[in-house]
Amino acid sequence: MKVAASILNCNFLHLAQEIKAVEAAGVDALHLDVMDGHFVPNLSFGVPILKSVRKITNLPIISHLMVIKPEDLIDKFINDSDGVVFHIEATECLDHTSVCLRQIHQARKLAGISLNPETPIESVFKYANQVEEILVMSVHPGFGGQAFIPESIDRIRLIKKHLASVNSKALIAVDGGVNGKNAQRLKEAGVDILIAGTSIFQAPSYKQAIEELRCSK
Repeated sequence: MKVAASILNCNFLHLAQEIKAVEAAGVDALHLDVMDGHFVPNLSFGVPILKSVRKITNLPIISHLMVIKPEDLIDKFINDSDGVVFHIEATECLDHTSVCLRQIHQARKLAGISLNPETPIESVFKYANQVEEILVMSVHPGFGGQAFIPESIDRIRLIKKHLASVNSKALIAVDGGVNGKNAQRLKEAGVDILIAGTSIFQAPSYKQAIEELRCSK
């Protein structure tokens, strides 16, 4: 089980120290939520923050594009990211999903598709063998610190079942309200990557929080 730290919830006045702290605490990757104020009702950060983070860590960085036209931004984020995840809701209506996947893979980076809590899981099924990651949002995207949506467990279980049925090697990630209380159920449902922000950066000990996520029983 891998744990990724979502830096949206870190102390940006001490960004470098926060990155170094979770790195020392044993986190497996960094997760950057890029918000445009249109796809989600909030703004976060852009390429300058990504470049700054890239300079100070060798951890894998996954840029999660919560934007209305990811095909216009992938090229801006791809060079300093190890992978890019975009939302099926932002691409499927215009049939741009395959375009985005091709952009990411041409750069030899990991490609992921995310889906919101209300989006039918079947929307990502046809891409099961074209992605390295499927990211299940277990909150409505846009703000950190939200409560976990329990129905996400069943959605993950069904996605896992489909991936197995088509021999997909895609990993399942989950983001939103992830903590030590629900981590075990998420693992049992088939999650490979736990993405956490609040439960890490607001914990007294980053190391203990990360270990609780990874090893909870």
